[in-house]
Amino acid sequence: MSGFPGRRKVGDKPPFAVILTATGPPRAPEAREQTGCPDKAFVPYDACATERLPDGSAFMVLQGYEYPDRRVATKLWTANLVTPSGQNVSVREWNAAAEKDAPVTRPQPPLSQPQLKELVSAREWRRIVDAIPESPRRRAKKPVDPGQRTGGPVVDTLSGLVLKGLKVVGKGGDGGHEFAYVVVDDGRGRRFVEVNVQPGMQDVADDLFHPGDETLADGTRLAVHQGPGEKGVDGVVMWTVDTLRPDGRRVVISAFNAATQQSAATRTAPALTVEQLRKIALSPKW
Repeated sequence: MSGFPGRRKVGDKPPFAVILTATGPPRAPEAREQTGCPDKAFVPYDACATERLPDGSAFMVLQGYEYPDRRVATKLWTANLVTPSGQNVSVREWNAAAEKDAPVTRPQPPLSQPQLKELVSAREWRRIVDAIPESPRRRAKKPVDPGQRTGGPVVDTLSGLVLKGLKVVGKGGDGGHEFAYVVVDDGRGRRFVEVNVQPGMQDVADDLFHPGDETLADGTRLAVHQGPGEKGVDGVVMWTVDTLRPDGRRVVISAFNAATQQSAATRTAPALTVEQLRKIALSPKW
């Protein structure tokens, strides 16, 4: 692993920051996730490009921001390379002398996409990765195929339960049975709705619910939360209905008054009322 800030000499251009990391062990399957462009619903950015190099390595450049809500003009550009054997080399650069709490010194970070590609693909980094011993505590995680992130049982169920009159203009999830989101539009602005479906949550019921929360006739516990959005963007609110069924299946659905959790509010209230969220969360389709 190596990190180095830009240094300034007399007559040089303004300072900047660059960090390079080389990680292992080789053939780590989760490294493949580093070269797919992220979902803009969660990571706002200006541009993202992916490429397959002649040796089979996957390469990605993401041109984004240090702060997702862009409250300051600090840009963060990231380049990731993963070799066919799983070696992962990453470079991050900023248009400021430090990652956070430093003034912007230039319009863009210093290295262009071709320069980032040349840096991360240098053969020397692969030898460094090969020399990193594998931790005995490391557990491989099955990667999510980026091509499957927009579908799956949960996102299909959520899309089907959204009210008529709300057009689904965007959707995604983990490609499986636990998380999904939709972006809906009634013609006056887009708004974000997400759901998590978690089995086997009986053991943490008392951490999730409190004596004042509702318990339905069939034993399902239900709680309602209304407050600001999780990302702290001014004006964004989040309404949540959290349910836990007697068999331990937890269904929690949240709606926002913005197209993403990081973007500005499009109106004062989320797309769905608390009663509508409640109906979706309690649907037998889950």
